[in-house]
Amino acid sequence: MFYRPEAGHGLPHNPLNALVAPRPIGWISTRGRLGDNLAPYSFFNLTAYVPPQVMFSSTNAKPDRPGSKDSVAQIVESRVFCVNIADGAMREQVNASSAALPAGTSEFEAAGIAAAECQTIDCPRVAQAAASLECRMTQVIRLAGQANVMVLGVVTGIHIRPDCLVDGRFRPALGWLSRLGYMDYAITTETFEMERP
Repeated sequence: MFYRPEAGHGLPHNPLNALVAPRPIGWISTRGRLGDNLAPYSFFNLTAYVPPQVMFSSTNAKPDRPGSKDSVAQIVESRVFCVNIADGAMREQVNASSAALPAGTSEFEAAGIAAAECQTIDCPRVAQAAASLECRMTQVIRLAGQANVMVLGVVTGIHIRPDCLVDGRFRPALGWLSRLGYMDYAITTETFEMERP
């Protein structure tokens, strides 16, 4: 099969998001003039070691945030955000925080997720996340298409839940949560090592 994206795929479901998988989930928390916000993004990754840097992309917009979503709008205001890493045990809370709530409604409160304060930035974080990366925004880049935005940030502080450190290595006891295609997710608990040549 071959298709050009602009011509359509002819399948019952778009295969694109299943082609690049699994994708880590950046559970982004922000604080803005309307309050605190929390939302998962599967277009997310670490982009550099020194200094540590991350990116996430937001696609689509909300009627009450023209051309954007709450997370991006609040990062533009505050210039900070926190990336929370969820383990498999938090999958229901991650999903609940993806609801399209009105701007100014806290997903922390709506989904019953405990918040804690960050230490290097004025922003909430998920108190029970396997890890949290406090970030200062460096760039917001408009991508091709409507409401496609990439946010880049430098990590200024890192929280790791103690039970996720095993023999000095980060390893969530209930696995890494990731997004596959369609409505599919995965929890990775089985890993293996390979030395580079």
